[in-house]
Amino acid sequence: MRGSDLRTGELFSYVDLEQRVPESHPLRLIRRIVNQVLAALDGEFGKLYAAEGRPSIAPERLLRALLLQAFYSIRSERQLMEQLHYNLLYRWFVGLGVDDRVWVPTVFTKNRDRLLEAEVARKFLAELLAHRQVRALLSDDHFSVDGTQVQAWASMKSFVAKDGSGDPPSPGRNGERHFHGEQRSNETHSSTTDPEAKLAKKGKGKEAKLAYTGNVMTENRNGFVVEAELRQVSGMVERETAKDMIVRYSPGAKRITVGADKGFDTADFVSDMRDFNVTPHVAQNTTNRLSAIDGRTIRHCGYEVSQQKRKRVEEPFGWGKTIGGLARPMLRGVKKLDFKFTMTMAAYDLIKLPRLIGVTA
Repeated sequence: MRGSDLRTGELFSYVDLEQRVPESHPLRLIRRIVNQVLAALDGEFGKLYAAEGRPSIAPERLLRALLLQAFYSIRSERQLMEQLHYNLLYRWFVGLGVDDRVWVPTVFTKNRDRLLEAEVARKFLAELLAHRQVRALLSDDHFSVDGTQVQAWASMKSFVAKDGSGDPPSPGRNGERHFHGEQRSNETHSSTTDPEAKLAKKGKGKEAKLAYTGNVMTENRNGFVVEAELRQVSGMVERETAKDMIVRYSPGAKRITVGADKGFDTADFVSDMRDFNVTPHVAQNTTNRLSAIDGRTIRHCGYEVSQQKRKRVEEPFGWGKTIGGLARPMLRGVKKLDFKFTMTMAAYDLIKLPRLIGVTA
């Protein structure tokens, strides 16, 4: 017989959220590893909160929610809270029951900002890489570094002269401003919307945009991000950040190799790498100049392998911008964007685990 389309009213449901998620769902493995990483950070979380007072959002739930935002391309915290209302999979992953109230978006963002000062995102990434199952997938000897432009949440109309000499925009809600032919630079101009954003180009012939630089260090076996940091744009930011990331991850006790593109082929960078007990497998830049990489390096077959593997360093950038929300994050300032960038890179590492470890492991 034909089934009825009538609602029977609100009834109690005796099916637990745990039973609604299939055993083969990839988020099951990810959630188990995330919970173990968060348990290892319990001491760090304890230092951030007072012993008394009104309870805040649990940092464990907050971080799980931020990971979901990257996994499923949720563009803002407001949309994330909206989807937590009705998506049972999201509620299960975060740790909310069916009847638990979802947080107000502004309360959620204020609680997220509490984690910025303690560099929780970087500690989460480090603890994830130290996890027993993840550690077994990493290379200990061969790495790659690179950087990418992350567009700021600010329009070009907000980039005005610091001394106030520029022409104001035309009247109206979104007035036009003609700046063609006007000489503008980071020394004389700044954004009124995001003062920390800098004017930068992706390359010759490209248009200049307000942006930051996101930098990563990946290992060459499976392409996991082992270090991540976002900084203001400058001419040497990629090389300087690469040095800091290498020193943090490998302080020089063991010799490693680091692959990089032609932008890293400078005498200073190559010399510093050798001082750090690092073999610089940097692509040679011989355009109207001499390369800092000589035959001592390129004669080894490992150099060619590193040049092939280093292209994988672009994969987390591609995933972060198409899926993880890094194409143009709705945040302002270095601290907030660095937190977002690092958590997105940690999310990239996590989504690789079901394929590498196995869903039923």
